[in-house]
Amino acid sequence: MIYFNNVSKIYKDAAALLDITFTIEAGEFISIVGHSGAGKTTLTKMILAEENPTDGTVFFESINIHKLKSKELTKLRRRIGVVFQDYKLLSNKTAYENIAFAMEAVGKTEEEIKSDVPHVLELVDLNHRMSHFPSQMSGGEQQRLAIARAIINQPELIIADEPTGNLDSVNTYEIVQILKKINDLGTTVILTTHNHGVIESIGKRVITMENGKIIRDTKNGK
Repeated sequence: MIYFNNVSKIYKDAAALLDITFTIEAGEFISIVGHSGAGKTTLTKMILAEENPTDGTVFFESINIHKLKSKELTKLRRRIGVVFQDYKLLSNKTAYENIAFAMEAVGKTEEEIKSDVPHVLELVDLNHRMSHFPSQMSGGEQQRLAIARAIINQPELIIADEPTGNLDSVNTYEIVQILKKINDLGTTVILTTHNHGVIESIGKRVITMENGKIIRDTKNGK
């Protein structure tokens, strides 16, 4: 599904990625682990074409991501859902409206919105919070809402960038279980984290990064 071919990203004062090569198959759950500054976020930004490589190529299926024109890139990004550490919810909209807004942005009809939003809120156990604003919700609830928004348009890939970084252990467990459920339904998941407990609980493939390099790629999450 995704292929990094000898990818490097060099800034004036440092290298964020150094000669990275790896493949992600459709349907995989991959955790990318490393300390702050290891290159995790830069790597995920490459998939979204928010950063361009200094050298090398990133492919989504057979598409060279960084050669896409603006309209084609927009279409590609619609195939990817993103979950952030700081949620990035719309504070002036309710839970229902946050998800509806994401559907409106891709041209879904009012009927589709009314049908799909309650289902996705139920999936993340927030159907009782439908009319609440983010400020009325806990951190764990806000992150579950962010996940619901990310999956509402049925993306092929979810990128979750440190989604449990601001959460306690109970909410972290709940977020991981939701991501595993999404993966079980066939969606590819890329999770960046520095939480070793999260990795152990998932038990899937782990890529370990250090100083912009992949130093380990293991199948069973240790």
